[in-house]
Amino acid sequence: MPELPEVEVVRRDLEREVVGKKIKDTEVTGMRSIRRYRQRKQFTSLLDGRKIVGVDRKGKYLLLRLDDGEVLIIHLGMSGQLLRAKSSREACPKHTHVVITFTQGGQLRFVDPRTFGEMFVTSIEEIDQVDELAHLGIDPLETAMSWDDFGELVAARHARLKAALMDQKLLAGIGNIYSDEILFHAGLRWDRMSDSLSPEEVRRLYRALMETLQDAVKYRGSSLADEQYVDLFGKKGEYQLHHHVYAREGEACKRCRHVIVREKVGGRSTFFCAACQV
Repeated sequence: MPELPEVEVVRRDLEREVVGKKIKDTEVTGMRSIRRYRQRKQFTSLLDGRKIVGVDRKGKYLLLRLDDGEVLIIHLGMSGQLLRAKSSREACPKHTHVVITFTQGGQLRFVDPRTFGEMFVTSIEEIDQVDELAHLGIDPLETAMSWDDFGELVAARHARLKAALMDQKLLAGIGNIYSDEILFHAGLRWDRMSDSLSPEEVRRLYRALMETLQDAVKYRGSSLADEQYVDLFGKKGEYQLHHHVYAREGEACKRCRHVIVREKVGGRSTFFCAACQV
């Protein structure tokens, strides 16, 4: 599933490519992608004729602001992609469920093989009342915090560190990939309790959190073996080339040369270095 860095890369691409564009028409071929609506027209009528005036993000959700005060909310789910096409003559990829055509030419296409993603429209005033968005915690890339504030936030959760980092009510947008990478850079095991950290460990964790997410955005996200994540132009990210632990079971740690191990907890694989992380 795309995590915060991947969604932020797409947000920045959208900001450059679609802001100021007017929607000519919207075509829906997969109703699961707009499952809050019973009929296609209920959804498309909210977009057709509207201009996109800005692109924001809340955790893993994209928010495309429209000129009438409404917001198109997009969640990529497990396998969703947003792809920019220069012309309607370009063949649509398989599993394209929504196509937005602009009056200036070109299209924005929503491709989602597993159909867990979703698109819907709400008003700016009602965003905080949308269940999926209302519970989201602090966005690490958007909210500046002191080390002390971060330490209090994490300690209040009283959970294993990986679970705390992935708790969307605490920190929005971090998933399986980046929780493992953050904890490696902080030198902390995934199963340490969040209220057991010393002040120095809190500082290391916060620094690792910020630097890992910023580096992942710089390298345009992580595209894994399934290549389900690509940017707006269909290009893979490169941060997977810089992973230190994630999906590197049996390989040598880049820091100490011990073997990276994998543990499965609650149906999730966790990758770490038992020598570096304590």
